[in-house]
Amino acid sequence: MLHWRSFLVRLGAENLRGVKNEELLVACHKSVYVVYTILGAISIYVVDKEEYDELVLSEVIYAITAIVRDVCGKPPSERLFLDKYGKICLSLDEIVSKGLLENTEKDRIKRLVRLKPPSEF
Repeated sequence: MLHWRSFLVRLGAENLRGVKNEELLVACHKSVYVVYTILGAISIYVVDKEEYDELVLSEVIYAITAIVRDVCGKPPSERLFLDKYGKICLSLDEIVSKGLLENTEKDRIKRLVRLKPPSEF
């Protein structure tokens, strides 16, 4: 786990400088696909080895960036992201659940998050 974390940190440090918001970058390391981007001050990585290829991971990252932008109202700073963290996590849970892709449609994800009882926030 630590190896992958340091790999992703190095990958982002080397490649995300100067990248436009939501411009996708793709890497493959030891048969593991990594699709990553930057949104405001937040780096977003989607990683998979067995189930999904880079095209599916691109769909997932588009859904994630759309939801984060929608929840935050704009590309987030670290502070804004942390302020909206609970709702972002609920949204991420609707996109990927237990490692399986469930939803990539922004409107459906928003509807499902609204249906969660307040005790789950």
